[in-house]
Amino acid sequence: MVGAMSSTRESTHGEHEHTVHADHDAHAGHADHAGHDAHAGHGGHTAHVAQYRRLFWWMLALAVPTVLASDMFASIVGYRLPDWPGLDWVSPVLGSVMFVVGGRPFLTGAAGELRARKPGMMLLIGLAITVAFVASWAASLGIADHELDFWWELALLVVIMLLGHWLEMRSLAQTSSALDSLAALLPDEAEREVDGRIEIVAPDDLRVGDVLVVRPGARVAADGGIVAGSASFDESMITGESRPVVRGVGDRVVAGTVATDSGVRVRVDATGDDTAIAGIRRLVADAQASTSKAQRLADRAAGWLFWFALVAAAITAIAWTALGMPDDAVVRAVTVLVIACPHALGLAIPLVVSIATERAARAGVLVADRLALETMRRVDIVLFDKTGTLTEGEPAVVESIAVDGDTDRLLAVAAAAEAQSEHPLARAIVRAAETASLIVPDASDFASSPAVGVSAAVDGHRVRVGGPHLLDEEGARELPQVEPWRAEGAIILHVVIDGAVAGALRLADGIRDESRHAVDALHALGIEVAMITGDADAVARSVAAELGIDRVAANVRPEHKEHEVARLQAEGRTVAFVGDGVNDAPALARADVGLAIGAGTDVAIASADVILASSDPRSVLSVIELSRQSARKMVQNLWWAAGYNLLSVPLAAGVLAPIGFVLPMSIGALLMSASTIVVALNAQLLRRLDLDPARWS
Repeated sequence: MVGAMSSTRESTHGEHEHTVHADHDAHAGHADHAGHDAHAGHGGHTAHVAQYRRLFWWMLALAVPTVLASDMFASIVGYRLPDWPGLDWVSPVLGSVMFVVGGRPFLTGAAGELRARKPGMMLLIGLAITVAFVASWAASLGIADHELDFWWELALLVVIMLLGHWLEMRSLAQTSSALDSLAALLPDEAEREVDGRIEIVAPDDLRVGDVLVVRPGARVAADGGIVAGSASFDESMITGESRPVVRGVGDRVVAGTVATDSGVRVRVDATGDDTAIAGIRRLVADAQASTSKAQRLADRAAGWLFWFALVAAAITAIAWTALGMPDDAVVRAVTVLVIACPHALGLAIPLVVSIATERAARAGVLVADRLALETMRRVDIVLFDKTGTLTEGEPAVVESIAVDGDTDRLLAVAAAAEAQSEHPLARAIVRAAETASLIVPDASDFASSPAVGVSAAVDGHRVRVGGPHLLDEEGARELPQVEPWRAEGAIILHVVIDGAVAGALRLADGIRDESRHAVDALHALGIEVAMITGDADAVARSVAAELGIDRVAANVRPEHKEHEVARLQAEGRTVAFVGDGVNDAPALARADVGLAIGAGTDVAIASADVILASSDPRSVLSVIELSRQSARKMVQNLWWAAGYNLLSVPLAAGVLAPIGFVLPMSIGALLMSASTIVVALNAQLLRRLDLDPARWS
């Protein structure tokens, strides 16, 4: 499946290179183009943005006098040109510069489309500006009718198309620049421990197995696992989480994150291109090589309009010539070819993509494949991995029972006994006592027995905390009140004080509060919700019942999660799979849309279509909303832009001439400008889209 995805991206890249890459060549040369195709770095997109930006502003500066000095524009607006010597040559001279310099990317792209025999946007634009250039010079030299003075229209066309391509390049470069900034956060030096000595090395010199010394306030130089110490890490650069996360021995840390309060030692397990950040950069490179279905639809629409314009112009010339009006035949045919150029169509998709990209970035959504974003609006079932996605991914004390009724005292004593243990259940008990602001007494004589529990002296009493084997050793019986917990598959620990059972603690993987809101909101949109987990059926059904989930698949091994996705697809469902990236790679790749929640794992980077920077499952709703709204705007803009051409071309050709109406070039131009304005304003409405996950609560 991963290979299939790569093939799709490559073929998409091939389709797109005739539109975007061809005009890159016009500015950067073929060598740069080759580097861009190879995704040697993200500087190419940034350079193209700067080139298009400069070119746009220079052409806009030239367009103003070109338009204002045009006789036809003056007659349309209703002002008289001053009788200045040489004024008649301002538009021809500046217009020629705009055609040669500003029109170069489109002419180069048109040549590429001709060679590929795939007419599209570039060829349609190239045709229009070439016809306008030739006809305008003919009019300026007195060879053709003065109505063919299209210098002002040529100027506006070049400026508007450059604006559209600038926006498209900017939308691609936004993610790249963000990731370049991310990579810039990596430290320039690392401290490596060798035979008890500390040596300063460059991160590029690190190898798997090296032990790094990460001091308080320092950044981790490579991905790895903590082998000594614990610290709070600022992982906001990777996950988007604003609060520091405590990491201890056995926990994995990612290059670029910051140890905020104490030092640790990290054993390197990934360097260079194998790190999480490098994986994200590769993923974005693939995304930039892809294009959306809507963009390809715009290119196809432009191809259809190209043939439509040629056929309409030919029929127009033949018809008017047959009527004995060869001069009118030339004017009408040229007008058809110029008016067919899609001002609005050139902005329809790039503007929507640019704004959608900006909105996604602000919401912490990294779109790895535009096709996935478009598919998201058609998803009818969302399959969540349970652990770490709908739940916190770590055990938590969710309920307690005390024989004497004092549950606070019971929890404080249990926390005292567990304080020196590194077991996840022990940490959960200590964390619960801290959250409840309980006073935890000191403990001594700590002892731990695998598969049994821990013991310690607390306030002169012998306290033991453990599971069923502990009760067997003590010869004690389980409290009857915990039977409902056992039926739900919960983890149960008993607290024994001086040989007597004092109470019990129920631990479970805590459900995120946001998960309830996410499930309810998905149901409100008519989307079914399913859950998959390797946990026991009782645990899975307990979580599903609490959240109102429709389908549950329990006892599923990680390698079999993909089968569940395939089974749902076999039912004809469009499936979005949401996982935390750990052991979820096959399912993320198999799903119609794979969403990795929390962007810190290499598996998520390699397999997901969309990466959600936060761990909030409500972010899935934001992606759906963005997909639906951006698709709606694209379709609206395409219909508006193409609809203008389909209506104005026949009118300009003179289909209503028998009843005395022929669309004047001036009116057609005004309608063309109005169409562009409508498309631009319609796309701007996306900025009002609220993608804050909290809005779904």
